[in-house]
Amino acid sequence: MTATTTPAAATPSLQFGEEVVTHAHVRDVTLPGGAGALALITIDNGLDHTRPTTFGPQSIAELHAAVDALRTRAEDGQIAAVAVTGKPFIFAVGADLTGIPLLTERDQALAVARAGHAAFAALADLPVPTFAFVNGAAMGGGVELALSATYRTISSGVPAVALPEVFLGIVPGWGGCWLLPNLVGVEKALKFIVDNPLSQNRMLRGPEAFSLGIADAIFEPADFLERSIAWAGGVLTGAVTVDRPPVDRDEASWTAAVSTARRLADVKTGRQAKSPYAALDLVAAARATTRDEGFAAEDEALADLIMSDELRAGLYAFELVQKRAKRPAGAPDKALARTVTKVGIVGAGLMASQLALLFVQRLQVPVVLTDIDDDRVAKGVGYVHAELDRLAAKGRVSRDRLTRYRSLVSGSTSKAGFADADFVIEAVFEEMSVKKQVFAELEQVTGAECVFATNTSSLSITEMAADLQHPERVVGFHFFNPVAVMPLLEIIPGAQTDDATLATAFAVGKDLKKTCIRAADRPSFIVNRLLGRFMGEAARILDEGTPIEVVDRAFAGLTPMPPFVLIGLVGPAIALHNGETLVRAFPDRFYASPTLQRLVAAKLPGFYDLSSGRPVLTPEAAELIERPADPVVLDVDQVRERVLTVLADEARRMLDEEVAQSPMDIDLAMITGAGFQFWNGGITPLLDRTGVAERVTGHRFLPAGVSTLPS
Repeated sequence: MTATTTPAAATPSLQFGEEVVTHAHVRDVTLPGGAGALALITIDNGLDHTRPTTFGPQSIAELHAAVDALRTRAEDGQIAAVAVTGKPFIFAVGADLTGIPLLTERDQALAVARAGHAAFAALADLPVPTFAFVNGAAMGGGVELALSATYRTISSGVPAVALPEVFLGIVPGWGGCWLLPNLVGVEKALKFIVDNPLSQNRMLRGPEAFSLGIADAIFEPADFLERSIAWAGGVLTGAVTVDRPPVDRDEASWTAAVSTARRLADVKTGRQAKSPYAALDLVAAARATTRDEGFAAEDEALADLIMSDELRAGLYAFELVQKRAKRPAGAPDKALARTVTKVGIVGAGLMASQLALLFVQRLQVPVVLTDIDDDRVAKGVGYVHAELDRLAAKGRVSRDRLTRYRSLVSGSTSKAGFADADFVIEAVFEEMSVKKQVFAELEQVTGAECVFATNTSSLSITEMAADLQHPERVVGFHFFNPVAVMPLLEIIPGAQTDDATLATAFAVGKDLKKTCIRAADRPSFIVNRLLGRFMGEAARILDEGTPIEVVDRAFAGLTPMPPFVLIGLVGPAIALHNGETLVRAFPDRFYASPTLQRLVAAKLPGFYDLSSGRPVLTPEAAELIERPADPVVLDVDQVRERVLTVLADEARRMLDEEVAQSPMDIDLAMITGAGFQFWNGGITPLLDRTGVAERVTGHRFLPAGVSTLPS
């Protein structure tokens, strides 16, 4: 094995401030079977896996320079092949997004697009076979770099493979929109490029990416690089044959696939986003264009989208999730937090059981569930054990951990087991008297410093704690369903909650790997209050006479699902309870729908039958919808404008009341707790961008340039 020297990178025409430069380290590896020498490029920014490898202008320039040097060596016969791989756990996660706000001219954005294409094309055009050994997470430009190679291997341990650009508000602009459909076919490519990003940015694991056809071979992580190198040698000697299914290039089939994906984008975005349609146009053209033509079209589309408010809102959202979420506003000094060595959970229903599963996996301490009878307790503990078994069967939990976790979960009909607990959370019926009784009983068996957490979605923490000897120990700890999936945890101090309790709550939330946001003790807190205003206004519009399908269609591109579909997901009774709580608190603004009240009384699970994969209004629900004598029928645009108006009003009131610390926390909460889109920036950037914020409240939520292009 001989080392070679990588030439100095060309001076980039554009610099991204304090760019963390990804270096291209080259070394020669002797291939087995007499296949010759392989020049292996390892892309590495010199930091550990917590700072993934990205490509800014200097990084791209260095990679391009390294590949150019290898061209000379290949032409001289010194090397038989070139491969690229990543540092431990990371292949590459795409462009350096931190530099995008520094781009103020379209020509700069165009230069970034062209530089990436040029570097990756240089790899593709080497006069020897090229390989990508995808050893770790690969996203965006990382996937496009791998696609530029002749052959690809992937590790079965890779946790994430994705082209997430549409999720942010751009397109795969370094080759993805042309290379992928010409490798795996148009349908698979569109699912990866458009459908997955619009489905809450779904990522594939290594085996799924292999099944999709992105890689030609898959190996276990333990000896991945060694086996990939041996496999490459086999390809060169002819011992390994790479077979790929032919791509269907029939024009009618290709057009039909694009049309189907376009309809999906319409449903997901309501045509409110530009990026999915730009990606669709690029993929549609990829059937009949040359690579150079496809890359040139990507350059233009990427330059346009980089200079759009849509991307700037997406980057604002990305910044919230990546940085603000890690430093919660309003959290006390973490040094005040108490150690939690045992957790109690009051209740053993579905929510309580989900909490137990989360606590035992993340905290790895004893967890005790209680309920009113043995059957309920057994069912709750059984659920946790069954879920652990399922995770072990999928290889997500080792056999040793499975045994340990199962032993940590127990149940009882007595709360005596909470005597030495440091943290007890209740997940019982959403009724103030029931919760107060639970806490009164807990106070008889626990130590004075045991934290009492409530998973209430709307009730007053202060009132819940009022009759206790130690009201300072009570804190709101509101999860979102499903607990394992939804990142948000609202943490709510009551009037007497002390800093030690609050600090412990934030510390536990962090250990649970949740996005913790402090909310004030006001009805329904942040997410459910805004959703209550939104869903209440949607229900009011329905009850006034606008057809349900029109109301639901108005929210495509604003919310992750239409309001009356969402009611079926959260449960009509829960939605009604939240709405009625808010009506009692703010009767002048919130609305309790007679239609929803009838739906709950009829014990229907929702408005729609979803068994076909799309919402179909059931006859039983249709019969319950209000029929006004003088209906007011709005169109889609009028519905959307009216609901945006009330959202702007409510968001401003919440900030004035200090329910949320800032507009950024409102947006972070709506993104992580309700699935609001990145390319809208959550909610306040959309209200700013559409002019609704200024029209309704008199001013913007965020200064110009924070989630938009600089003015």
